[in-house]
Amino acid sequence: MGLPAKKLYDHTPITGEHKFLGTNKQDSTLALTFFVVSFIALLIGGILGLLQGLERAGVMTMPTWFDYYQTLTAHGFILIVVFTGAFLIGYLYGGVSHVLGGLLPKVRKMGWTSFGLITFGTVLTTSQVVIGEASVLYTFYPPMAASPAFYIGLVFIVLGLWTAAFGIFINVAHWRKNHKGQHIPLFAYFATGIFILLFGGTIGVTVEVFMLIPWALGWTETINVMLSRTLFWSFGHTLVNVWYLTAVSAWYVAVPKIIGGRQFSDTLARMVVFLLVIMNIPGGFHHQIVDPGFTEGLKYMHVFMSLAIGFPSLMTAFAMFATFERTGRKKGAKGLFGWVKMLPWKDVRFLAPFIAMVAFIPGGAGGIAQTNFQLNQVVHNTLFITGHFHITVGVSVALTFFGIAYWLVPHLSKRVMTSAMNKLAIIQVALWVVGMLIMSGAMHTVGLFGAPRRTAFTDYFDSLQAAGWNPYYMLIAIGGTLLIISVCLVVYIVFHLMFKAPKGETEFPIAEVEEDAPATPKWTERWSLWILIMVIVVSMGYVIPLVDLIVNAPPGSPPFKTW
Repeated sequence: MGLPAKKLYDHTPITGEHKFLGTNKQDSTLALTFFVVSFIALLIGGILGLLQGLERAGVMTMPTWFDYYQTLTAHGFILIVVFTGAFLIGYLYGGVSHVLGGLLPKVRKMGWTSFGLITFGTVLTTSQVVIGEASVLYTFYPPMAASPAFYIGLVFIVLGLWTAAFGIFINVAHWRKNHKGQHIPLFAYFATGIFILLFGGTIGVTVEVFMLIPWALGWTETINVMLSRTLFWSFGHTLVNVWYLTAVSAWYVAVPKIIGGRQFSDTLARMVVFLLVIMNIPGGFHHQIVDPGFTEGLKYMHVFMSLAIGFPSLMTAFAMFATFERTGRKKGAKGLFGWVKMLPWKDVRFLAPFIAMVAFIPGGAGGIAQTNFQLNQVVHNTLFITGHFHITVGVSVALTFFGIAYWLVPHLSKRVMTSAMNKLAIIQVALWVVGMLIMSGAMHTVGLFGAPRRTAFTDYFDSLQAAGWNPYYMLIAIGGTLLIISVCLVVYIVFHLMFKAPKGETEFPIAEVEEDAPATPKWTERWSLWILIMVIVVSMGYVIPLVDLIVNAPPGSPPFKTW
């Protein structure tokens, strides 16, 4: 049954320091089960990604019973939804259990319910892709129509995500009720913000799916394509930043402790959370910047909100590098960059998230290019976008997730990572970085030369321009090959840490605040205010265009099956 919650968590109000005595065993099992699904999804999705790269390079041709577009749809869905979603829930549930003294029994049950819903929805949705009834790609844009079962599976996945979200809300509310006047631990604060953003961001796509189901069943003849696209991107844009905020939580909470330092500012970290929650959802129009039917003013507002997200990102960059420098100087570093030598470069728990942080610089710059109308017209339907996505999610998010797994999995499984396994993990990270640099770099470059995304290999009737893309396609295949080797390594390491590594205690790294940091103000805890502001900002961005798309609806479209 585990220790009572009150014995797992000790709070010292005078200093604000938190002491933790371990994660409840039952909660560890729940978190590890989500990780099992997450890394199996990573392996399957990675293999499908390699097959795409090989076909795009003309090295192979997928069979007719599982063609390129089935591969592309399954790759995007399994990695973007299943790998990240399962990891996120396992990580946050394990962490919240740790910092709040265990999950409430009903919250633990909600976690298992979430697991069941997501697993069932994943199997149902993926099965439709496998049997050739849902080659609609990750975005599942109408008027292309999948089978009704595909959309019904998506409903179960969203219900699973919502169940997980409300479980955390209940646990945090219970903790606050029993700890009046205290700040919730920073990790739990991050978890609250992440799930609020996830819940808010999935409302639009849920409405869309409930429009698509009767249309796919033939109960309605047509569907409003522009309305569907708009509802999708209220989710699609937000989801990326849900992953980003999840990665950022580890940067603030765990990384300073891993390097032997302290957190720069608890107040700044909490501000980053609620700013990202408030500003994130309006911004989806930058994915529709070339779409007709919206006024320039509305697009400008969404572009502004997209760019505004860069502000908390800059706050994070300042806080993290200030943490690195202060830690290095406390260890005796001299000179302008002497602190760099003091960082634990041979510790994969630090190396992976550090590279992830650095990768977000070009990733963010590529995102800014996509919010500019003229530049967006150049790159919108090219492999440049695919390359950008692999830098942001494939490096900034995925590498941070790997770094988290390398300390959280052994913590939950009561095992330790040996030095030999740490060296293997560094090799895994190096292969991932090199493979992603080759693949994503080639995608960015050939995208600027006009190579389209989402298409299988073709020579475009012996076009000379298309022939010039072939060397870059080969680089994409080479990068993909290195990546699948890295995927196999990380999956092996994670399962080794679950079941085969030596028994022992691994710390859940929780950084304490700098001794000279000012006290965190109470207004940072006013989630009702931040949620209200978020609703107002979302309404400003979406009420007018959605009403216009409904009242002045364009001609609807019947379903099409293009494969």
